[in-house]
Amino acid sequence: MTDISAAPPAAKRPGPPEPIPVTVLTGFLGAGKTTLLNRLLGDPALADTAVLINEFGEIGLDHLFVREVKDGVVLLASGCLCCTVRGDLVAALEDLLRGRDNNRLPPFNRVIVETTGLADPAPILFTLMSHPYLVLRYRLDGVVTVVDAVNGDATLDAQEEAVKQAAVADRIVLTKADLMGDAPEALAHLKARLKRLAPAAPVLDAAIGEATAEALLKAGLYDPSRKIPDVARWLAEERVAAAETHGGHDPNRHDDRIQAFTIATDAAVSASTLDMFLELLRATYGANLLRMKGIVKLADDPASPLVLHGVQHVMHPPARLAEWPDDDERTRLVFIVRDLDPAVVRRLFAAFLGVPQIDTPDRDALTDNPLAPAGMRSAR
Repeated sequence: MTDISAAPPAAKRPGPPEPIPVTVLTGFLGAGKTTLLNRLLGDPALADTAVLINEFGEIGLDHLFVREVKDGVVLLASGCLCCTVRGDLVAALEDLLRGRDNNRLPPFNRVIVETTGLADPAPILFTLMSHPYLVLRYRLDGVVTVVDAVNGDATLDAQEEAVKQAAVADRIVLTKADLMGDAPEALAHLKARLKRLAPAAPVLDAAIGEATAEALLKAGLYDPSRKIPDVARWLAEERVAAAETHGGHDPNRHDDRIQAFTIATDAAVSASTLDMFLELLRATYGANLLRMKGIVKLADDPASPLVLHGVQHVMHPPARLAEWPDDDERTRLVFIVRDLDPAVVRRLFAAFLGVPQIDTPDRDALTDNPLAPAGMRSAR
């Protein structure tokens, strides 16, 4: 008689791999998502992280300034994740899996999806929570929303996307709070407003080091039931929309008054010309300038480009790079504007570069003008 107790244990059948956690990093234009992402990727705990970056417009720049994570940075630059390229998000996540499974990519243990600042997060979350294949291999474990303390209240007043980005958050990162030292009441009002939108989400101050990887990327499972009731309603609306479009691409969800465009040139630009262009742009059209970012070839040292960032009337201090981050050594300026004809900005830039145009003032006419902003006027 066979002694069953002495028989070796049956081989355990291999089960499905453990789902890979996905964190969605969102926040309105200029809030500081890429800066936060770089800080997070510098943490050794995130060494094995793949990153998907979405930008609104035909030329993407943010991926050039993200800390290198081997081959795991993918740019989704053909549109906005929440509408025309939602299918691209699915394809990119599937491609990452194929590369990982076939050993074409280093193994990764987490994915961070950085959305464009204009993204409505609801369709992105719905896709990650309902796609029949993605839910087997990925797990949506949280949403981190970045909020600009200086412009946060005004942005929440004017932008429905910003309200949704805050409401779906598991954690909110407040940036530029250190610039609000002379307005403590305004900062307290913004924090109270965010708490009403996302009662269960802690608000972390980036300026004092609270936005660490440990604090932001805790393992879990995204739970809409812990959000305000609007979140469940938004996700239900996405289910209906997906059924109506049979899972296809959505139409543009954004205000038709918002446009994205790029100015690119091979010409090197003098620092004084760039300063005057930016000053006139800020002074004249700052309210219409939702976001500006760029990389500029300067005449004094073309091999060391200048990186620019601006939000409305605020132009952040530029940063000089030691070398070009890619093979494209052109000046590239990306704008996202509201109620501003891109042709106006293009003509203005061309005027400062000295490109002749019919019925358009040249640089001297713009600067040697008593009506020009103070910083723009030529010395007499």
